[in-house]
Order: sequence, then C-alpha cells, then structure tokens
Amino acid sequence: MKRKDNKVLITIDAFEDGLLVLILSTMILLAVYQIISRNLFSQGVVWIDPLLRTLVLWVGLAGAVVATRTDNHIRIDIFTKYFPEKFLPHIARTVHFFTLSVCLLIAWHASRFVYSEYVYGTIAFSGVPAWLTAIIIPLSFLLIAIRYGVLLFSPQVIKSNTSVTRTSKKQP
Repeated sequence: MKRKDNKVLITIDAFEDGLLVLILSTMILLAVYQIISRNLFSQGVVWIDPLLRTLVLWVGLAGAVVATRTDNHIRIDIFTKYFPEKFLPHIARTVHFFTLSVCLLIAWHASRFVYSEYVYGTIAFSGVPAWLTAIIIPLSFLLIAIRYGVLLFSPQVIKSNTSVTRTSKKQP
C-alpha cells in the first residue's frame, strides 16, 4: 500500500501539518504583539513569554513527529556507507527497533512526569496546569514510536527517501 492511497495516513498528515501551522502562527502573532506592546505602550502581557516557551517545546516535538513521517529524522548513517547493500534492510529494521524501544521508554517516563505534575497540581503560568503544557512530551514520543513500529513491521507504508538505499557519490 502506498502512502498516497491510504486516507487515514493522509488525514493524520494533514492534522499534523495543520497543528504545526497553528502553533507556529500563534507563536509569531503573540511574539509580534508582545514586542509591539512593550516597545510602543511600555507594557506587555505577563503570560505570553511562558506560553511562547511552551509553544517552542510543542512546535519542536510536533516537528519531530512530522520528521518521522517519511523516516527523515536525524540519523547517523555509518552502516549504510560501510556495510554491503544486502545487509541494509536488516540494519534499518534493527535501528527502527532500537528507536521504537527508546521512544517508548521516553514516553513512559514522560507520562510519569506528566502524571506527577497533575497529582501535585503544579501551575505553569496564568492558572494553566503544568501537566497540560507538558502533555506533548509523552504524546510526541508515543507517536514517534508508533511511526517506527509501522516502519519496523511494514516499511513499505512509509516511503523513505534515505533509508536502505545507498547513493553513489564520487569522491574527489
């Protein structure tokens, strides 16, 4: 099954793209408003700065989820350069399994952190609970783990631009 034929994946992709656009647009508008408010009127909104810091976290982790959409996340490709091409699919699956495991571990511990923030009732800013601002951490790592689970068991669903193929570059 190709990615462009799967309506569920297309819907998820559109939601992720829309979320990124919404977060980034909100960040830009709030930052511009805060700058104008401070410079022209000598006052600003107290909760905008902590919200912008939170939105930076959200846009970064949402961007990481989007980067895994086509397996274009950060990687070290030492194996693809020095191993024979017949081993590359096995190496890719091993890397996907390792990434899946690490992301699940991070998601588990991040969810424990979010739960503790909920239990203790920590406030992030302006009455907003801290657990609500941190919920993106376990959620994003869980989504990344799901993507790598799909890659591990069904690599043809997510077409990769960089994995398992070796580019031939002539060295000068």
